[in-house]
Amino acid sequence: MTWLSNTKGRKPCLIASALLALLGYIILATAQNLAMLYIGRFLKSVATGTINIVNFVYIGEIASPKIRGILLSIIGTMFTVGSVLIYATGPYISYHGTTYIGIALCILHLILMSWIPESPIFYALQGKDKEIVKVLEDLGRSQDVDELLEMKKELAESNTKKEWLELFSVRSNRKALFVVVVINALQHGSGVMAVIFFSAAIFEMAGSPIDGNISMIIIGCCQLVGSTVTPFFIESTGRKKILIISSATCCLSMFVLGLYFYLDLIGNSVINYIMWLPLVALIVFYVGYDFGLGSIPNTIIGEMFTTSVRAKGSTVAMTSSWLCGFMVTTAFGALLETVGGHILFWFFSGVCAFAVFFTIFFIPETKGKTLLEIQEALS
Repeated sequence: MTWLSNTKGRKPCLIASALLALLGYIILATAQNLAMLYIGRFLKSVATGTINIVNFVYIGEIASPKIRGILLSIIGTMFTVGSVLIYATGPYISYHGTTYIGIALCILHLILMSWIPESPIFYALQGKDKEIVKVLEDLGRSQDVDELLEMKKELAESNTKKEWLELFSVRSNRKALFVVVVINALQHGSGVMAVIFFSAAIFEMAGSPIDGNISMIIIGCCQLVGSTVTPFFIESTGRKKILIISSATCCLSMFVLGLYFYLDLIGNSVINYIMWLPLVALIVFYVGYDFGLGSIPNTIIGEMFTTSVRAKGSTVAMTSSWLCGFMVTTAFGALLETVGGHILFWFFSGVCAFAVFFTIFFIPETKGKTLLEIQEALS
């Protein structure tokens, strides 16, 4: 996909991914056997992964420094909107109804993609001066024309082998790769996906009096509050402060949830008076998570790499992130009953605490900086 985005363009990749997702949903809607379900899910997963990676690259390239963080963080908000839609409709409508929603969203995606401009960086890679000038003027970034034209020659001479070498040989790219891979691994190490997938089991183990489906809708709405607030503060407060506050909040809420399960394990009578605590702890966790830890790691993926390797760096970072999420989620299901919920939630709390210190000492502040200034800082 990195090769396609550099040779065919960011926009065609986004359109092709939407078409692939639409095909996947159509297969799921018409599935007559297990094989069709596997094929539909596979196509949908490939499309989703491609859209995620190309989105970070595309937005990082078309946005000016003043609004780049806002636009990149809005991606996290849209993820949350999708989660709320699933929580609110999944338990109450048929299987086919959920696939029809997916089909409708894919069609809307295709319509909207037809209106967006191509990335000016792609035109620089192709050596197309007129297109660079036109798209930057359309984006209101005429002041960046000279800078992009100057780097055009260097970008046009790049090739796939050289780009992969630059990802690991150039100091700024190495540091950027280290930062984005670790913080995205910590993002999933916070336990977010595990808690989502096993939320019903968690509420059942905790003896919560609230129906699991209703609890997830409440949590989803609180997530939406957290993720909606971030774009308003990200450029004034900065990525680093938001990420520190968010990680600390997640650390505290996971510790409290672990403490609840420990008290339940030893049979402490106080549990009878705080059966509401798991829901409150998860609400605090998700508000805090979506405020920063759920969006900032993805935001900095679109900011940290040099232009020629941004697509490849984003691919490595996101692939590592998803692998980490898969391992945490798989292990959580196997260990929840074995070692106890308190051990797992305290582990997640420790990961979030580590994310606080990692942010303080290793993540640079990118607020208001051009992509070139960020590279100079990393160097």
